[in-house]
Amino acid sequence: MNATDCPRRIDRPRDPRQECESDEKRRHRQRDKARGIEVDLRPGGPSLNIGQLLLAGRVDMTMSNSFEQFTYVREQAPFFTIASIFQKDPQVMIAHPGTGFDSFEKMKGRPLLISNGARSTFWPYLRKRFGLSDAQLRPYNFNMAPFLADPQAIQQGFVTSEVYSIAQALGKQPDALLIADAGFAAYQTTIAISKKLARDKKDLIQRFVDASLEGWAQYLKGGPAIEAANAMIKRDNPEQTDDRIEHAIKELNARGIVRSGDALTGGIGAMTDARWADFYNSMTDVGVLPAGLDPRQAYTMEFVNKGIGK
Repeated sequence: MNATDCPRRIDRPRDPRQECESDEKRRHRQRDKARGIEVDLRPGGPSLNIGQLLLAGRVDMTMSNSFEQFTYVREQAPFFTIASIFQKDPQVMIAHPGTGFDSFEKMKGRPLLISNGARSTFWPYLRKRFGLSDAQLRPYNFNMAPFLADPQAIQQGFVTSEVYSIAQALGKQPDALLIADAGFAAYQTTIAISKKLARDKKDLIQRFVDASLEGWAQYLKGGPAIEAANAMIKRDNPEQTDDRIEHAIKELNARGIVRSGDALTGGIGAMTDARWADFYNSMTDVGVLPAGLDPRQAYTMEFVNKGIGK
């Protein structure tokens, strides 16, 4: 298939995390014949370099984030972001309940389980802002056993997934702070695409984006209307249960992951010049991104900020 009538897209779920589950709902919406589009969703994962697939033209769009987009800018690659589904990064720092973890400042002196990937993304930001130290770091390989064994440990995770798993293991809700609420301004679950495709197939891409945003708006309402989508989620990922899905939807809504900030006025998927500039400046300040890049090359707002789902 080609982008003439069917944009291909590869999604990047971080299995088994739940934050991307409603892509199944988007697939249902995007196959709506009234939109005149059909989408071939392909699985991603940590072992797959989806940026390379986009660069090689093997996919038309990828699910991405602010960091990856600046890789394209740095390399002068002709790709940009056309929408950001998540206004807030759903990553959290998680602590055992009753250990006094009610602010990021309380991370000082405690062992921090943080992955290698996070050590070059949000960790430098948290370290500088809250006066933390690399000496606190412990390996994190997406196994919660070391965390459960140490009541003073704090580990990274997703509010839509690990928080639920840890609560089940402990028998009570852990304390979890959203890194976005500490000022970490990365967009997450973005849609990256070639500039040429966006230019040459503008109407098609607009219909794709509109269908995606409408699908998110419908899914976040929950209730009987999303039972078919949930059935697909559980079919494709048997580890997901009704309780896990309910938890994820609740957290996405309660924490404003999709609807907060600029999305309250611009609708789901909203982006702004100020937010992109703020993220870039904050990352150059901690040495994660190089100075001298033009953040305006990272995105276009042509397809969003139309009030869908607000």
